[in-house]
Amino acid sequence: MMKYLLVNFAAIISLNVFAACKKAEAPKNPAPSNIVINAIVSSDGSGNVDFTVTATNAVTYSFEFGNGEIQDVPTGAVTYKYATVGTIDYTVTVTAKNSAGLSASAKKNISVTVKPSISSLVWSDEFDKNGAPDPTKWIYDIGTGSSGWGNNELQYYTNRLENAVVENGLLKIKAIKENYSGSAYTSARLLTRGKYEFKYGTVEIRAKVPAAVGTWPAVWMLGFDFPTVGWPACGETDILEHRGSELNTIVAALHYPGRSGGNPVKGQTVIQNAATEFHVYKFDWTSTSMQFFVDGKLFHTVANNASIPYNKNFFFLVNLAMGGGFGGPVDPAFTNATFEVDYIRVYK
Repeated sequence: MMKYLLVNFAAIISLNVFAACKKAEAPKNPAPSNIVINAIVSSDGSGNVDFTVTATNAVTYSFEFGNGEIQDVPTGAVTYKYATVGTIDYTVTVTAKNSAGLSASAKKNISVTVKPSISSLVWSDEFDKNGAPDPTKWIYDIGTGSSGWGNNELQYYTNRLENAVVENGLLKIKAIKENYSGSAYTSARLLTRGKYEFKYGTVEIRAKVPAAVGTWPAVWMLGFDFPTVGWPACGETDILEHRGSELNTIVAALHYPGRSGGNPVKGQTVIQNAATEFHVYKFDWTSTSMQFFVDGKLFHTVANNASIPYNKNFFFLVNLAMGGGFGGPVDPAFTNATFEVDYIRVYK
């Protein structure tokens, strides 16, 4: 009897040990693990990125490049070309799969710079001749907002050298606190209407804005038909706007029927040292899109189509306003401020 019990007890122990071993046994085809993503970003502005991915127990990889595009890459090695102009941050997601279809994913953040494909410089003002702004390129708006183009601003625009002058390679538009023709401030507004108008291209502006509260510098464009169809039917493109009350906040906006006044298609970004250092503001304009950049970084994109007035010639305006609907209240201690522009260039 005892011998029988001992035999059965031994059999039970053997069965339990076998079952425990079965539970501890690793799966025959586990999901991929140890995913490592390497990315070498080209420094030449081409947008090319060389990806190499490794993982344990993976037989194929699927890349999502952070811009909506997906590509299967069996080897885990691929060169991908990003197309959007500017310096843009992307989050790349790689999903590794084994032969049974089990998967695991990993992410990597990259920053890619794509330079525009610019064929030639077609127009520019480098502001390299001291004195009044070049009369072959610029005319002046004279007067106040009551002339029909104001925004409840406080300045009187003049054509005096005190308010607009080229000095040492810079256009300097100066707002001055002074009583002048019924206004408390003077400044200047220059435009290329009738001198230079264009459709599509890349605009680059290197400028430094004033910091004083109440100032409102801008480089912008209006449709060539503004004198006949008026605003906002002509369309308005604000490439650079800034107000001293929100230092370092750069605004770009489009105004047209249905999106005018306080309801533009607007984008903005915050940069450093806008009033103490020069920055490059860029507008890339095609028949299908309009993109706005600061120092090569894209911050605002708007689709272009036939339903909005951005498929015709536009002209430039450069001005420094005081107060108004955007500039806001002026600092009571304000005496003067200067908006400096190093150059304006158009490429096609």
